[in-house]
Parts: sequence; structure tokens; C-alpha cells
Amino acid sequence: MKPVLLWSDALIFMLVIALVIFFYKLREDPQTRERWSQVFSSRLGMIAFTIIITYVGVALLDSLHFRRALENPEALQTQEVFYDNKVTSALDVMLQGMGDRFERTYSAPFALKSFEKQNMKDEQGNSIRDFPLLKHAGTHLSDPSERAGDLLAKTLVALLWGVLISAIVIAPQWFLLRNSPNPWHASWGVQLVVICFFTWLVSISHHYHVLGTDKGGADVAYQSLKGIRTGVLLGTLATLVMLPIAVTLGVMAGYFKGWVDDLVQYLYTTLSSIPGILLIAASVLLFQVYIDLNPDFFSIGMEKADAKFIALCFILGVTSWSTLCRLIRAETLKISQLGYVQAAHAFGVSHFRILSRHILPNVVHIILITFVLDFSALVLAEAVLSYIGVGIDPSMGSWGNMINGARSELSREPAVWWTLTGAFFFMFILVLAANLFSDLVRDAFDPRTANRRADS
Repeated sequence: MKPVLLWSDALIFMLVIALVIFFYKLREDPQTRERWSQVFSSRLGMIAFTIIITYVGVALLDSLHFRRALENPEALQTQEVFYDNKVTSALDVMLQGMGDRFERTYSAPFALKSFEKQNMKDEQGNSIRDFPLLKHAGTHLSDPSERAGDLLAKTLVALLWGVLISAIVIAPQWFLLRNSPNPWHASWGVQLVVICFFTWLVSISHHYHVLGTDKGGADVAYQSLKGIRTGVLLGTLATLVMLPIAVTLGVMAGYFKGWVDDLVQYLYTTLSSIPGILLIAASVLLFQVYIDLNPDFFSIGMEKADAKFIALCFILGVTSWSTLCRLIRAETLKISQLGYVQAAHAFGVSHFRILSRHILPNVVHIILITFVLDFSALVLAEAVLSYIGVGIDPSMGSWGNMINGARSELSREPAVWWTLTGAFFFMFILVLAANLFSDLVRDAFDPRTANRRADS
């Protein structure tokens, strides 16, 4: 196989390394460590954090890309190896070919026959119109009436395997953390559910389409899992692009005041006056024109889709910094008038030192709260952009593309509801966990919340 490193892969690896370094450095600051311990001291915080880490883990597995070597007998003589144009990920390997089991068109969850009729020949050779059997669902059954019992038996076996794998994963954690004051049992419960669910999903998908198939016959459960990487990366990278712009301009406007403040206010007021969707759509379309005019820059189709994805992350970040900039500007204006900052000015302390020692540490709580809140908002924004046709490339797994495709499916009779359900379920879990975690981070880091807690 030949490893493939996309730009988005490199960015997510850098993000994980940065998070590890961040939590390692966290131990050196007792005050920050105490605030984070408040977040993880509740069962809700442990559950939400475990769910978020699960999504990040799936995104990492889906970012380990490679191309398989093609079987070519003539290559043995020339020593030349040819590789498949299809890019495969470690997640695809773990899902054991779930994405390669295509049907002709729609099929309902756990169905044995296609959702649409087609022209067929009966045993006597007469032309009939009926629902054909699926190629990759229930082929091991001798009688369709055995489906319920077969599903129950395979579910029990899969769950037993899931419990066994969970015990292997959780046992070392219990040995190391059993005396920890944090409620790790809540995290272990979530890990048990997640491992059992994925074990069951992979096992059952060998014999049935758990969430059915879409118009092109692709497995909907597989598409929903592939959308995790897009959702996690888009929400994170767009927020990381937005943070440096908002923090830099907000702190400069609130600290230096005067013409600097006027210029920054003019910038974010002008940006806020432009309809966000139109600005993003125009920017994405311009980049799409650039891609179409320069096809030689991309050796495979996946690189073209990845470039459009990175551009969308950058555009979302550049166009969404105004709200955070306003908050940081207001907080910096207040902090710059406090006594210890005025005393630092009187003693001749440099501006850089005042900003790094007195201003930035006191706006960290706003940055953290905004980061986790904007993450979920940007995940939802991708769905909206894909719905209007300016989002992720159709060849890339995305919940937004699934929702966009479900527009016409829901108007059918009977309705094709499972595509929307798959995207909604996985998006709902991620956004809910991010919002719950953001509430706990706000309670722990917001000084006003801490003051109210101390007064009570």
C-alpha cells in the first residue's frame, strides 16, 4: 500500500498533538487545573467528554489514508507497482468493507428486498415487475421468515463480543484510576455502550444494511460514520482559524483604544453588515472556479475534495470572528482600567508584558467558552451550506450532503426517511455533547459564575 497524506490529515494530527501538549502544560498551572477538575468532577462532564473523544478518535482513524496496490501479474516482471485511485482509510478497514457493499438503489433498514420495483423474469420466463432481492442483505437466509430470529441471534453474539472487548479496554483504566476522585465510572459506561454499538454495527452490516441504502445503493450507516471526520474537522479547524483573528484584533482594540479601536470596529461592523451565507457562498464558488481551472494541481479526486474542504474551513473562520472580537474588546476595555494594570503602566512595564501577563490570561475563559460553543454552531453551519449546494464536495462523506439528498426523498410516497435519520442521529449526539460540555466549561471558567457560587 502507498500512504496518502492530505492537508486535512496533517491538520488533524497537529490538532491532536496540540491538545496533548495543552493538557500536559495544564498541570503546571494550579488555578487552571482546578477549574478543569470542576468540569470533570461531574458525571455529565465525563460523559460529554468521552463522547467528544470518541468522535475525535473516529475522525483520526478516518484520517489515516492509503492507496492499495493493484494486482498486476505483469508488474512482477517490470517491478513496477500500480496503485488504486480509490483512497482507503483505517476506518474503512475496521468497518470491514461496509462501504463496498452496493445495491442497485434504495433499500429500507434491515430489508431483504429493494425499495423500488424493477422489470424481472419469473421462473417461466415471463416479464414481471417486482421488488428484487438485495445482493448484500439476507443472502445467507434460506427463508425470509428467519430474519427476526437471525437478527436476534447475531445481536446477542455481537453484544457478547462487545462486552469482552470493553472489558479489555476498561480494565487497565480501572486499575490506574480506581482511586481517582473523578467519576470515571460514567466514562466507562459510555465506553461500554460505544464499543458494544460499533461491534454490533460492524457484525450486523456483514449480513444486513442497518440503516438501509441511498439512491445510489450505498450503505447509509457507512455514510453517517464517514461524516464524523468532516463534522469534527470543520467545527475545529474553522474555530481555530477564527480564534487568532478575533483575539488579536479584540485585545488590540480594547487595550490601545484610539484609532486602533476605530479601525477594528469598522472592520467587524462592515463584516457583520454583509449577509454571512452570501459571503461564504461567493467565496466557495470562487475557489471552485480556481480548482476547475487548475486540475493539474491534484493527482487524485480526493485531493480536490480535500482542497475545497480546507478552503471552506478557512472561509468559515475568516467570516465568523466578529462576535468573539466584540466580547474580547469589551472585556479588555474593562481589564485595562483595573488597578494592577494601571500600576504596571506606572512602573514602565512594556505593552507586550502587560498583554501577555495581565490581559490575555483574564480573557481565556471567553476564548474557551466561545470555542466549544462555536464548534457545534459550525457543525450545523456545514449542514446548511451543503443544503444550499455550496458545502462539502459530494464525493466526501458529510452529514450536510446526506441532508441535502434527503430533500427529495422525504417527498416520495412512501418516504425514504432513513438517510435523514442517520445524519440527524450522529450530528445530534455530537452537537448535544459539545453543548453540554460547553456549559460546564462556562460554569468553571466564567468569573461571574464563580463569584455567584462563592456568595451562595
